[in-house]
Amino acid sequence: MSEQKALVLESKQGRFVVSTRSKPNVVPAGELLVKIKASALNPVEWKVQAFGMFIEKYPAVLGSDIAGDVETVGEGVTGFSKGDRVLFQGSFANNDYAGFQQYALVPAEIAAKARNISYTQAASVPVGLTTASVGLFANEPAGVGLNPSFDANVRHSGPTMVIGGSTSVGQFSIQLLRLVKFSPIIAYASAHQFDYLKSLGATEFIDRKQVSFSDLPAAVKKITSEPVKVVYDAFSSADSQQAGYDTLADGGTVIVTTGDQVKNKVDGKKVLAVWGSARPPLNREFGKVQYRNLTKYLQEGTIVPNRTEELPNGLAGIPDGLERLKNNQVSGTKLISLPQETA
Repeated sequence: MSEQKALVLESKQGRFVVSTRSKPNVVPAGELLVKIKASALNPVEWKVQAFGMFIEKYPAVLGSDIAGDVETVGEGVTGFSKGDRVLFQGSFANNDYAGFQQYALVPAEIAAKARNISYTQAASVPVGLTTASVGLFANEPAGVGLNPSFDANVRHSGPTMVIGGSTSVGQFSIQLLRLVKFSPIIAYASAHQFDYLKSLGATEFIDRKQVSFSDLPAAVKKITSEPVKVVYDAFSSADSQQAGYDTLADGGTVIVTTGDQVKNKVDGKKVLAVWGSARPPLNREFGKVQYRNLTKYLQEGTIVPNRTEELPNGLAGIPDGLERLKNNQVSGTKLISLPQETA
């Protein structure tokens, strides 16, 4: 049984340490074994360490955004071959499926080829895109059902807003709203991000440093008098959720990423807390549809990866990167580890 290097969380609220663990030696039917070339960092990983969330069994391997090369193709898998560059979302539930290591397993039905983008770019896509797409496109109760077939020919109309437009989820939300032709697409973000968000599809902008959450609904009304039926709150604090909810017209929905924290509610408006993974049964069928379409949309440039920054020292560079995320020292960029470069 061969060994691989991995970044492990030793214990609940313990240290991250580069260690060794067994590389999966059996690839289940329907799955792929992937040599991980790039793994992106997400805020949830520092929160798991700091607060002891989600994980029951230690030592644990984290990491949810993964890109690499197919090493072994499991029985029954079609459409993938050894050496294919792929991207997919990892899982904390089983260390063999997590991203902060050199090899991982994935069900082939929720992986996609990444033909025309780098490993680093590919690793920036899975979690942010899936969190945006499940909330916006998947059928109820998982999402608001705007485009469950992930079809570029689906059309909607009217204004919409993304709070936290420069976050990874916000960037993908803007692109998906552009795909289905909402207009205007209002981005609430820092002014220095406006030009970039415009390139992704945002058409109107509100500077978060000039307009508070409490003033946000009034600022939206200055942009459009049409009813706002969909708001995606990628920031998802209690105050931002309330602002998004208050912006909605009757019958509208605000999509949130951290659970429903809206206190002042009225009849006729909804809060939808999204579970941003293609793995659970509630999201699995939609996740399969997303991944079947994703290679094409990336090739066409319909979906653009996040901007990225590669971290030094392979897996050993991840703890410093997570500390930067914890201290809000990263804006509009996805931090990427290169596990094969671990000393």
